[in-house]
Amino acid sequence: MHNQRILIMSHGHPEINKGGAEVAAYNMYKELERAGQDVYFVARTAQTPHGGAAFSTRNTSREILFHTTMDDGFLFSNLKTRHIWQEFRDLLQLIKPDVVHLHHYFLFGIEVLQEIKHTLPEAKVVLTLHEFLAICHNKGLMVKTDGKLCYKASPRDCHGCFPEKQPGDFFFREKYLKALFQNVDHFVSPSHFLKQRYVDWGLQDHQISVIENGQPITPCAQKSEQSSGRVHLAFFGQINPYKGIDVLLKALSILPDSVAKKVSVDIYGANLDKQDSSYQKQVKKLLKKVRHLVSFHGAYESHEMPDLLAGADWAIVPSVWWENSPMVIQEAFSAGVPLIVSNIGGMKEKVQHQVNGLHFRAGSATDLADTIEQCLEPDVIQQCSGNIIPTVSISECVTQHLALYSQ
Repeated sequence: MHNQRILIMSHGHPEINKGGAEVAAYNMYKELERAGQDVYFVARTAQTPHGGAAFSTRNTSREILFHTTMDDGFLFSNLKTRHIWQEFRDLLQLIKPDVVHLHHYFLFGIEVLQEIKHTLPEAKVVLTLHEFLAICHNKGLMVKTDGKLCYKASPRDCHGCFPEKQPGDFFFREKYLKALFQNVDHFVSPSHFLKQRYVDWGLQDHQISVIENGQPITPCAQKSEQSSGRVHLAFFGQINPYKGIDVLLKALSILPDSVAKKVSVDIYGANLDKQDSSYQKQVKKLLKKVRHLVSFHGAYESHEMPDLLAGADWAIVPSVWWENSPMVIQEAFSAGVPLIVSNIGGMKEKVQHQVNGLHFRAGSATDLADTIEQCLEPDVIQQCSGNIIPTVSISECVTQHLALYSQ
C-alpha cells in the first residue's frame, strides 16, 4: 500500500501556544516525519499575516500557519473570516491528504470539519477529543459555575449555569455540534474516562478509539541528591482556578510543624498574572503563609522537564476539574517519579492508588495534607516508584494511529 499523505491540524503551534493538545499534535507530526511518512502540519494562529494572506509557513514549507478567527464561542462558529474558507479549500486541494487528523476544531471554527469533508470526500477525517468542549459551555471543564463537578449536561442544567442562555439555546447548540461531528469518520480519546463521557453524550462507542498521547523518549536526567533531607514535591502546569494550586497551598498551610519541616515544594507554573485579580490575591496570600516550604519558579519550557523532575520525589496534580490525560502524568512516569493526584477523571484512571501514586479527595485540602504526610514514608516512596512502568512512547502512539488511518 502506498504511503498515505497525512495532514495534522492543531488549534495552535506549540512554539506560539504551549497547551498540551498543541504539543501532542506537534509531537505526532514530528514523529510521523521522522518515520518517513508524507506529512503536513497546519496550525491556527491569531498572529496578523503579512499582506493579509490566509496562510504562512513556519520552520519548513510543510509547517503552515492558518490565520483565522473563531467569533462565536458558544457554537464555535467562524463568522467574520468565513470568506477565507475558499483559501483553505484551495490548500486542501493542493496538499490532497488521504487522512486529515484534527487535534481540535476550537479556534478554526467547527465548520472546518464540513469544509474538509466537502472538499475531500474520500479523505479520512479523524478528530482527537482533548476535553469536553462540545458537551460543556464552561470552557469544556464539566464543572458548574458554582465550582461543583458536573456529571451530565442537559439544556436545563446548562441554563442554570448560564442563565443568559435559554435551555433551547443549549438544545440547538448540541444539535448543531453533533450535525458537524457527522463529518468525522473516527474519534480518538486519550483516556477511557473522556471516551465514556462522549458516549453518554451520544457518540457511538465503536466510533472512538482510546490512544494515549505518546511521549518523546528523552534521556532520564540523573536523580539529584537532596541535601536538605526533605521530601520534594513538584507542581507543573498552568496556574488557574481549575488546577487546584489553592488546594495544595491550603494543605501545606495546615500541615503539623513536625511534618512541614520534612517537606519542600517547587511550583513551576505560568499565567498567574493572566487570572482575575481576586484569584491572584488569594494565591499570593496563600503563598505568603507557606513561603518557608514553597519555591515559586514561574513558567518553564517542556525540554526542561527531565531536569526539573530529577529534583522531585513526587509530582502533584491537584486539579479540581476532571482532567483528561494530563501531560505531566506521562512526563513524571517517564522520569520514574510517582504522583499524588485528585481522585477523579483521567487522573484517577492514569494513576493507581498505592501502586504508582496516591489519590486524595478532589478539592479537599485536609485530605491532601493527610496524603502528603503519608507520602513522606520511605517505604511508600519506594513502593510507588518501583511500580512505575514506562508510558506509551510517541512512536507507539503513531503506530496505533497509522493502523487506525488504514482501517
